[in-house]
Amino acid sequence: MSSTRAADLPIGKLSAATGVKVPTIRFYEQIGLMAAPPRTDGGRRLYDPAAVRRLAFIRHARQLGFDLPAIRSLLDISTDPDRPCADANAIALARLAEVRARLRSLKALEKELARMSRACEGGEVGSCRVIEVLSDHDLCEVREHPPA
Repeated sequence: MSSTRAADLPIGKLSAATGVKVPTIRFYEQIGLMAAPPRTDGGRRLYDPAAVRRLAFIRHARQLGFDLPAIRSLLDISTDPDRPCADANAIALARLAEVRARLRSLKALEKELARMSRACEGGEVGSCRVIEVLSDHDLCEVREHPPA
């Protein structure tokens, strides 16, 4: 049996403490983002404070839209406190570029939806500009829309 310290948490309490669902924690363990924790004789996982911090880091990075490979790289970078932060910054700048591209795309989508709605005369569906534009992409001024 592993020795249990007062700060060790079972998976349910780790989930509650970090806001990450239990299946997601298990998934992170499965893909190696989280180390498999020691288990009690009864098979319960027990997470130490370092695991709590790591999972909180992963959760926050996911909230900021980093993908799993970027998070894996950031976690790797974080293990060497003497390493220059240029690599971490490069990952953050790449994410920033993705966000800015998405914002440009969303602005174009906003413009197209507003144009389409303005063109609607409020008559019957047979002559509805919204339905017409949605039925024929060539009527859109914006050719690329952000993914749904």
